[in-house]
Amino acid sequence: MDAGIAIGGPAVSAAGVHPASAIRAVTVRALDIPLFEPFGISGGAQASAANVLVRVELADGTVGHGEAAPLPPYNGETQADALTALRSVTPWLQGRDAAAWQELGRAFQTRARPRSGSARCALETALVDALARQAGVSLTTFLAAEAPAAARRPAVRLETDMTVTTGTPAAATAAVRRIQRRGIRVIKVKIGGAGGPAHDLARLLAIRAAAPRAPLVLDGNAGLNRDDAFLLVRLLQAARITPAVLEQWLPKDDLAGMRRLRRESGWLVAADEAVTTAEDARRVVRARAADVINIKLMKAGLGEALEIARIARAGGVGLMIGGNVESVLAMTVSACFATALGGFRFADLDTPFFMSENPFRGGYRIRAGQISVAHLRAGHGVVPRVAA
Repeated sequence: MDAGIAIGGPAVSAAGVHPASAIRAVTVRALDIPLFEPFGISGGAQASAANVLVRVELADGTVGHGEAAPLPPYNGETQADALTALRSVTPWLQGRDAAAWQELGRAFQTRARPRSGSARCALETALVDALARQAGVSLTTFLAAEAPAAARRPAVRLETDMTVTTGTPAAATAAVRRIQRRGIRVIKVKIGGAGGPAHDLARLLAIRAAAPRAPLVLDGNAGLNRDDAFLLVRLLQAARITPAVLEQWLPKDDLAGMRRLRRESGWLVAADEAVTTAEDARRVVRARAADVINIKLMKAGLGEALEIARIARAGGVGLMIGGNVESVLAMTVSACFATALGGFRFADLDTPFFMSENPFRGGYRIRAGQISVAHLRAGHGVVPRVAA
């Protein structure tokens, strides 16, 4: 375990005052959590969660926590990147007002080296957790107040899927049985790995046999080319398997291919890797490349995610909430975010189920796929079992 780095001292704002929300200290350390088995996607597999924990203390002693969950097979970010990025700006953060968390997040993006979306997410999460705790409100209430009115929709239930990672048809069947024992209805399947469309079809036929009525979210993590994508569509149609949504089958910049996939399959298409920033969201909306955008806070942080939600809704595009290989801390933050904005059509907040240890207390409650954060009273409600 990394011993971390802490910067402390007097909290003084630029104006020379000492607001209670000034940042007194920031601590950053590695957060390593073993998995029951490697988490495989089309770009590779991760054997354990190699994450980062951020602790922020305000001038009045209020503490907030955030998590970075880089995932190298997803976008190349590593734990070392996140640690280095956070440490590069920790001295600069001292004394600044946490209440300006969105401005601090944007400044972090330009100052931090290397750039790391997951690190920005961890910092912003720790700041808003501390601010919500200081105000005595849940993170859901806090984020609802921070979100643009155009980004909010009436709240609906939040139902997570659970993932079948890459592997063999037999492994897929075993994974589905475990999912069914949890009472989870929606199954997400990672596709696009070794073996090509024929291998994916064999896995999906095994999954459909084990769970004939389960809605299927088919996630390619940008790992299919056009030929393989359209071949798999034809194979699925011939097998009479109709997915609930095709999530980022094609490379992130192939917006024309995504638009064609929507048109020719007749199925919903979700953009994930294609949308990291608000500008990415504008491009996808303009290109009519997706029916749904998957918001992952780890891509670029909470502030950017709020703007992505606003752009998607203005463009008539639905929303999914997802994540990387995250503990209950980061997953709870995503659940609070989705509940605060309301109306998320899909949710993928299952990765705590893949972890063989839980280093935290508190967090979201889940039963048969239904997620609730209604019980939270201050911040995101998650604290380390061992003090950071």
